[in-house]
Amino acid sequence: MPAPLLSVSRRTRHTPFTDRVTAQGVKSYTVYNHMLLPTAFESAEADYRHLKNHVQVWDVSCERQVEIRGPDAGKLIQMLTPRDLGKMTIGQCFYTPMVDETGGMLNDPVTLKLSEDRYWVSIADSDLLFWIKGLAYGLHFEVDVDEPDVSPLAVQGPKADDLVARVFGDAVRDIRFFRYSVLPFEGRDLVVARSGYSKQGGFEIYLDGSDLGEPLWDALFAAGDDLQVRPGCPNLIERIEGRLLSYGNDMTRENTPHECGLGRFCQTQSAIGCVGRNALLRVAVEGPTRQIRSLAIDGDALAPCGGVWPVFAGGKRVGRVTSSAWSPDFETNVAIGMIRMTHWDDGMRVEVETPDGMRGATIREQSFI
Repeated sequence: MPAPLLSVSRRTRHTPFTDRVTAQGVKSYTVYNHMLLPTAFESAEADYRHLKNHVQVWDVSCERQVEIRGPDAGKLIQMLTPRDLGKMTIGQCFYTPMVDETGGMLNDPVTLKLSEDRYWVSIADSDLLFWIKGLAYGLHFEVDVDEPDVSPLAVQGPKADDLVARVFGDAVRDIRFFRYSVLPFEGRDLVVARSGYSKQGGFEIYLDGSDLGEPLWDALFAAGDDLQVRPGCPNLIERIEGRLLSYGNDMTRENTPHECGLGRFCQTQSAIGCVGRNALLRVAVEGPTRQIRSLAIDGDALAPCGGVWPVFAGGKRVGRVTSSAWSPDFETNVAIGMIRMTHWDDGMRVEVETPDGMRGATIREQSFI
């Protein structure tokens, strides 16, 4: 039976790079923030191997920006997150779990401080724009909240520094992790940040204006032929190895940052104004009863987890696996799951109910990479 097709309309938006991505032979898309996100070019394993050895250019325009601008921008941005942003400086990027009044996760974006009264919130897959606009309007804050015409393009892999330096100059080599510089490209200033959704290193270039999309794409490919540059996309195998969480999949609004292993990004005591502060202060005292862990699932390669696989110990359900893939480097099925505290310690054995039957698995407190 042929695979179902994705019907694309104006509600499923193209990106400034879609024509180039299509020409490069993309094999599959998903929909993320109402926008096309490539998911495979050659194959998951081939793309994975190339990412770890060379350099890729990713169309991640789906990481839409919520721009908060105005005199109350700092006050509003602190309301959204239990991370204390009081000492955040212009030029920094902060990973910022964002929560509702119950402490439940609404998104896990990267926030960029562009000036004292202007921020970009680079969001995961949820309509965070409406939550932020609702708070701003309901509280009569003096801010504008909007989605600007800004589309990130990621350059990831061990040769990323060399490629981006050829287009933007050697100044990119001095950009520190989760910092950005504003650098010229074809007469326009673009934000170039050392960040990205992989553990292989690289940059995210915030394309400010769709008209520059194809010129930027073409410049990177023209400069990287001898570096074996290829188009790519967030890779399922590599992200699970690195325990890079997927909002809406590995965590939802039912989970607090502490359950997601993100407590280190919460300075709830000093994050005065955060709407979920009181709820998270209670969580911080009591501690979570379940938490994200990595797992190594025994046996031959399983098809990637497309939903939820229950996790059991002694016949009782103790968690769930939400992401899984075969890792060629670690020669096991790597997975991410939410596990109860009774069984989350490193090395503990559990069983996972997979489509191929029950499989033994080992809990890992740390990621694989």
